[in-house]
Amino acid sequence: MLVAELEFKIIADTSFAEAEQGIRHYLEKLIFQGQILGREFPTYQAKDSFFSRVVLPQSDALDKKSHSSAGLQALEQLQLVGLSYPKLTILGDDLMSNHTDPCPSHAAIILFCSFSATNSVLYCAEHFAPVPLYKVGRTSGEDFESLVRWQLQYQALDEIQMQEKRVLFKSAEQSVQGFYSELNQQGYQQAKTLSKELSKPVYYYLYSGSSADCRLETEKKCPSCGSDWKLAESWHGLFDFCCQPCQLLSNIAFDCQS
Repeated sequence: MLVAELEFKIIADTSFAEAEQGIRHYLEKLIFQGQILGREFPTYQAKDSFFSRVVLPQSDALDKKSHSSAGLQALEQLQLVGLSYPKLTILGDDLMSNHTDPCPSHAAIILFCSFSATNSVLYCAEHFAPVPLYKVGRTSGEDFESLVRWQLQYQALDEIQMQEKRVLFKSAEQSVQGFYSELNQQGYQQAKTLSKELSKPVYYYLYSGSSADCRLETEKKCPSCGSDWKLAESWHGLFDFCCQPCQLLSNIAFDCQS
């Protein structure tokens, strides 16, 4: 990932409120297309420009071809509030981020989410490295707003159930761990919809943190179809279960791993 700065030069009369709204709207559309990562984007004014600090998955993230139709509209609307197209300056590598997957195309994808990751929730199945959303090859022309909003909810609940002194622990854990929770059903539907659109497998990862009986953990069945799904050996050192027909992945409960 790359740390970068966007400069929005003032090119016509504008107010701080108008400029702030235009920049915020544009950055939001970049988030929903996976072109910038994270939640906080410090923005400040210096002389005749506004500057925003962002994290990019790759150096081409802000190319026009990477924008969604909504992103292109937001880009054009900057001029309506008296701002130029953003000038991009790459500041350097982000040492705290995962490396983006290098594959030009992907035979299969894994939808994987955790509370600590700021990168894309779509991973190359071969390398288990994040794939920028705008690189997935979506054909509908839609952006990934619903997936990004789902990611925010998942991470919020995952962070709650990971804390040492936890509040709402059971409800958070059940939401993240239970296949039939509303959270996981929404995520699973996202994976199925994307799989149909891309005509390739999109596996959904079902987190397993605790188990009622660790002695029976390796014998558990696919929660969707009830089939045997234990792998002979772990995939990517994380996935111990895989149901190909259901495109579901999971792990031996972390509490049961020695």
